[in-house]
Amino acid sequence: MSPRLVWGGLIGHAALMSWLLSFNPWVVLVVAGLFEVMWASGIKYVGVQRPLLSLGVAAALIASMVGLWIATQKLPVGTAYAVWTGIGAVGAATVGIMVYGEPATAVRAVCILLIVAGIVGLKLFSGAH
Repeated sequence: MSPRLVWGGLIGHAALMSWLLSFNPWVVLVVAGLFEVMWASGIKYVGVQRPLLSLGVAAALIASMVGLWIATQKLPVGTAYAVWTGIGAVGAATVGIMVYGEPATAVRAVCILLIVAGIVGLKLFSGAH
């Protein structure tokens, strides 16, 4: 399915929605979480002087929200939201340490691991497949 057909209006709204909802919601949620990391990490540098970066951050924010919305159509909203924000928090903390030189202390590492454990636990015990 070409983007031109989708965005050109030749395929109806219902077909587009059906196509979006056909993806595995857990995969969509992880991708949305990665977009969450992108916008959260890039927001530090948004501004009038950096229009392309600002547009990229806005696009990542929109993609993240749309992905979360798609995932919540099939997953419990509380689980999806917690996993989404957890991926964003762990990813942003990791980017902060690796890219922005933020402190990499043992306490921070333990806290990040606790968030990861919570994400895994929510996935395992959500009751959704």
